[in-house]
Amino acid sequence: MSQTNGLNRRAFLRNAGLTALAGAAAGSHAPVFAATDTAPAQASNGSFDFDTVYNRFGTDSTKFDQQIRVYGKDSVQVGMGIADIDFKAAPSITSAINERVKHENWGYLDMGKWTPRMTEAVVAWNKRRYGVTIDPNSMILSNGVHPALIAALKAFSPKGSKVLLQTPTYNGFYSDLRESETKAEESPLKFVNGKFQMDFDDFERRISYDTHTFILCNPQNPTGNCWSADDLLRIGEICLKHRVIVLADEIHCDWVSKGQKYTPFASLPNKAVVDNSLTFKAASKSFGLAAHKTAWYYSTNPELLARTRQYHRADLNTLGIVANYAAVTDGEEWLRQANDYVSGTHDMVVNYIADKIPLLKVHRAEGTYLTWLDVTGVADRIGSKKLADDYNRTKPANMPSLTPEQMVERFFVKTAKVHLNQGASYGKGGENHMRMNIGTSRKLVELALNNMAQACKNPTSTSLNLLF
Repeated sequence: MSQTNGLNRRAFLRNAGLTALAGAAAGSHAPVFAATDTAPAQASNGSFDFDTVYNRFGTDSTKFDQQIRVYGKDSVQVGMGIADIDFKAAPSITSAINERVKHENWGYLDMGKWTPRMTEAVVAWNKRRYGVTIDPNSMILSNGVHPALIAALKAFSPKGSKVLLQTPTYNGFYSDLRESETKAEESPLKFVNGKFQMDFDDFERRISYDTHTFILCNPQNPTGNCWSADDLLRIGEICLKHRVIVLADEIHCDWVSKGQKYTPFASLPNKAVVDNSLTFKAASKSFGLAAHKTAWYYSTNPELLARTRQYHRADLNTLGIVANYAAVTDGEEWLRQANDYVSGTHDMVVNYIADKIPLLKVHRAEGTYLTWLDVTGVADRIGSKKLADDYNRTKPANMPSLTPEQMVERFFVKTAKVHLNQGASYGKGGENHMRMNIGTSRKLVELALNNMAQACKNPTSTSLNLLF
């Protein structure tokens, strides 16, 4: 590998304690590392290993292999896009799955047993960690937060009506709106003194006669805000006043940095505000269980639950239930250590960018394992708007148009071999931004930052030949 990507391959592999993929055939899709998968998941002193690079290439991973498929062989060394973690699963999860797999029959699961068992485990998890008392009868299991949110949108927001979003926000919400045939009403967050804030006045102005629901993201993806109780209460009071139901997506709630606090919307002191809401959660972000398709939602308002259930059906799977149950009953120490590790990585990223990549700007996230980068400097230097305009003017008719942010996304793939998520897909306020997932080994984060720093040393007006 050349030095132009900011990486001495042999030095990196040696320092990381990994084995080089020597003699890899030309054109191979193999990564620049090989994970030492035989490393123990937990050391004798009780510490889990999050630093060993865990190889996800060649596993049909969206985060890694899909990018190779999209951008071409050998195009990506570090996938930092889609929001799932790269750590080896908590041992309790692997143990539970392995034990179940020993029984080689996959007939119907007795949900009469597992629904209350899973529900009670989730109720206990929320009580133990966040002091929230949830009536087990008010909790509904789902095969994902998306199906549950879509059911709620169909229940409360007529086709063609508006759904409030505070942007930039999770881009997956827009697919939920398409599925429910509703429209986004975007209220941009304010960036004040290095921190994103809710714009309450703008939010209230955007509520009209056909606004029936608001999707709250708490903690906020992609900005990393852990909204305060005051923030949540004020936004909840505005929604109650205008009869707008709060759909609180709190899927990132278990990732909170040191010194910060996650406040569940359902814990607010105003009962009327809480009764005007449903909360949607899962262990998928917490434990890397996205593929297991298990989630839950609950409300203190029986009417809201009943109306949502009319549009909701959960087809749950055996291994998903087994894995999630093991996570919330016996994975807490793993999660605590993982959270501490990622919190330290957040500090590392902020310090590195401030010291070595002046073209980028970043603020310290309070929660999630996501970093929201301001890439205005890079976009200006490579002329991303002109690149997008030129491409869109001359592209084949059957090809989609590209945004300036997608040009920056391609710039980092082509010059740094790092894939990030382009910001325009996160709504208003996503312009000239990229989302970076740091839920991985710090060795990979350092590799990515080194490569990005090298690419940003002298970015010029990049030719289309480089980007395509």
